[in-house]
Amino acid sequence: MRPLTICQQGELEGIEKDGVQQFRAIPYAKPPVGELRFAAPQSPLGWTGVFDASKFGAMSAQKAGGLSALLGDSAMGASEDSLTLNIWTPGCDGKARPVMVWIHGGGFINGSGSTPWYDGTNLVQRGDVVVVTLNYRLGAFGFLWLGDLDPSYRSSGVNGLLDQIAALQWVQNNIANFGGDPNNVTIFGESAGGMSVSTLLTMPAAKGLFHKAIAQSGAGHNTFSTTTASVITEMFFATAGISSIEELLQLDTTTVAELTANVEAQLFADTSRIANDSGISLAMPFQPVVDGNYLPKHPVETFLSGEDHAVPLLTGTNLDEWNLFAMMTPKQLDEDRLRERVKRIFGESEKAITTYRNANPQASATDVWNAVMTDGTFRIPALRMVESRQHPSYLYMFTWPSPAFDGIIKSCHALEIPFVFGHLDAAGAEFFLGSERNDDLYALANAMGDCWIEFARSGSPQLANLEWPQWNGEHYPTMIFDVQRKLVNDPLREERKLWDGLL
Repeated sequence: MRPLTICQQGELEGIEKDGVQQFRAIPYAKPPVGELRFAAPQSPLGWTGVFDASKFGAMSAQKAGGLSALLGDSAMGASEDSLTLNIWTPGCDGKARPVMVWIHGGGFINGSGSTPWYDGTNLVQRGDVVVVTLNYRLGAFGFLWLGDLDPSYRSSGVNGLLDQIAALQWVQNNIANFGGDPNNVTIFGESAGGMSVSTLLTMPAAKGLFHKAIAQSGAGHNTFSTTTASVITEMFFATAGISSIEELLQLDTTTVAELTANVEAQLFADTSRIANDSGISLAMPFQPVVDGNYLPKHPVETFLSGEDHAVPLLTGTNLDEWNLFAMMTPKQLDEDRLRERVKRIFGESEKAITTYRNANPQASATDVWNAVMTDGTFRIPALRMVESRQHPSYLYMFTWPSPAFDGIIKSCHALEIPFVFGHLDAAGAEFFLGSERNDDLYALANAMGDCWIEFARSGSPQLANLEWPQWNGEHYPTMIFDVQRKLVNDPLREERKLWDGLL
């Protein structure tokens, strides 16, 4: 018998699989189509009869391909009518379980809450929690800044984040009917999802909608000022051959998605053309815009002022994040080119290169640059976030090196996701993990899943027989996740010190 429950919009019928009830593609906002294309999300419509929540809905509009395709996604079902969420629960039985709301990554231009890697079954079975995943508007649909052209579009640079907030409001209003506790909600996400989590910590409209936060490989540094965002808008309009919002509204969904990818490709070919407001030069043309209202200040400023939401934070990065992106652009650097790049960041090259090579004297020029980019893009922003916060924070580093691709990706970006969700054998996992599995890997996955669940339950991500203290500026305690878990104080200390005053 298929499970039934209700929400504010009406009655739903889901499915039960492996002892877990699932409700899929529940609308949490009106479809942002037509005149609502670049508007803030609107309250969802109700329905008559029983809503069929047995199948996943469309992905948010995006161009097919990229990393999301490797994770099992397909943009064949991409649409602007995609503001839906999915729920995994032990039962719609009135129990008040911890709720874990996952925000997917994908550079703010790709991804989906229905990706097989994000299936909540294992977390639900392991921890008696409720798991929610969601879609939000991506690329130009969610982050193209139009507020300078028409003040009525001042939400346009953060619509993707406002979608996430709308989903969290839906959770507050309805999750009790799915066996969840609206007073114990944890948001967690990776990459752009981690950046979203970190930024939501500073958005007034998100206050009170969640009670704990987990940011994996994404801090609050990835934002644009309206000035910088306007440059992206000019590029987008020029590429599209249009000059007004009216013309933009006439473009079909596929065209806007293609233009999003086109502008990203332009920046990828010349990363010097734009940088986010922390000075990191990235080919990410669509990211949250500090508009002064919905996102009042750069998140780092909000953290420093102590005005971020007073909830516990768990955050961290992978040891070799940049190796994934380097694999996609396999051209090798020589020493002269490395020195040029490193000097642009640090003002000199020899000390910095020597510092990065101390841990690995045989590191190639490309290896050194990958380590620099890992730090500048992911690790140091995460450290700056916990350094500046005045609320409980916990820091981790994932270091297990994958043997895939002859070991060149090591502990790369996104590698920790199947461990957190317990999906080492899921479709697409072999691409990242290699073909071999052993007890050590399953034990690592169990440890990470248990930590995430316990953090969601209590706000403290403790491991059995291993104390994990809150972050502090004296010791920089960091939990290392590998085949052996261990607590290390201030790992990669000398590399960290190179960035003082720079980021």
